[in-house]
Amino acid sequence: MSDRAEQKKQFIVDRAREVFARKGFRCVTMKDIVEACGISRGGLYLYFESTEELFREVMRQDAENPDEDTDTGITDQMTPAEIFAFFLKEQKKELLGRKDSLTVATYEYYFANKMPKKDNLMHTRYQSGLKAMEHLIRACVDSGEFICEDPKATALNIMLAIEGLRIASQTMGITESVVDREFVYLLQNLTAEE
Repeated sequence: MSDRAEQKKQFIVDRAREVFARKGFRCVTMKDIVEACGISRGGLYLYFESTEELFREVMRQDAENPDEDTDTGITDQMTPAEIFAFFLKEQKKELLGRKDSLTVATYEYYFANKMPKKDNLMHTRYQSGLKAMEHLIRACVDSGEFICEDPKATALNIMLAIEGLRIASQTMGITESVVDREFVYLLQNLTAEE
């Protein structure tokens, strides 16, 4: 594919991401994407045959670049606990500030399309995040900043709690005080006594 064709394809994916974030997965039609991109229907079909194929490309790109914003805020001088606190701060910003996220579209897609774990980008991304969380908790324990007998179980608990907050933020709304209270609860058994 030429550079120009790659740019056009990426333009379509970027506009489609906005449409999926705004409307979910089920309600999006190829006509919606055509209108958002300002291209002809035939022009869209040169790149994608269906909204499902297009959504999978959006998800694939998101899986390849999961935490670009988070990674740019982490420095070599930060302790593991500071990195953990930074992660929670970024999660809080996402939970409270992103009305047009892909959360609803992603759940609609995966509820409608039962697929094996090996083909499920959401599962793959979740497992990667879970391993990273466990590694971070172990680093905090090794540095003496956290006390934790079972980093693997604790990582699972934290990831499930954040996922639950993510769903709540999209379905019924949550306040900053709710997020703070949940994060304090998750942390209260991890922080070492001074």
